[in-house]
Amino acid sequence: MRRQTDTAASDNSLRALFPGLYATPTSPLPFLDEVVVRSFVLLTVQGPVIVYNSPGIDATSDQLMQLGPPHRLLLNHYHEAMYGPPQLKVPTYIHEHDRSGVESSMRIAGVFTTPQHLQSDLEVIPSFSHTAGTTFFLWDNGAHRFLFPGDAIWVEDGTWKAVILAESNRQAFLATITVLQNLDFDVLVPWHAHHDAQPYDVVTPRQKHDQLEQLSARIAAGAAGPRA
Repeated sequence: MRRQTDTAASDNSLRALFPGLYATPTSPLPFLDEVVVRSFVLLTVQGPVIVYNSPGIDATSDQLMQLGPPHRLLLNHYHEAMYGPPQLKVPTYIHEHDRSGVESSMRIAGVFTTPQHLQSDLEVIPSFSHTAGTTFFLWDNGAHRFLFPGDAIWVEDGTWKAVILAESNRQAFLATITVLQNLDFDVLVPWHAHHDAQPYDVVTPRQKHDQLEQLSARIAAGAAGPRA
């Protein structure tokens, strides 16, 4: 669903998506044609937080610092380390189960082990689906509740799809979808998207329910790959 109120920005600038939510410029995802990744900056109650690693962090570092020094970089899973650590100094966090996949290239300040509230408006939701340590994040800006699923779930042509690899846990995916059906959120914000698509999907409760039901059915039926 496209929002007509998005703030336009140049390719090398932060893009304001919603009050308090900004997107960095995009970078290609090497193994999916015409698919790009980006990071997101959240102006939380305790200051800026970056979700997802990507080259866009350093491309917009001056603008990021104008919003205030970010106090966390939250990684959804270890594949994000393929882009290397940002030059911008920011403490990086990931789930304990994915730590070994990033610490050779990125310095880890701390790990998640259980569901928790990092602060009053920001929640950690371990999924263990796409990778052993895949972790979702839920942020409430007062008007919307944003779910950041990494690339465990993304949007292609209006349909929510999963990325199920050989290392992925199908049962954990199904369990995660059950959790999401009971979770209050209205904006899905994946790590990657088609290069000419919006980087988020705004949904009603019914749309969210239907997307998750259809996704669950495909996964239970054996769907696999980057477009499950």
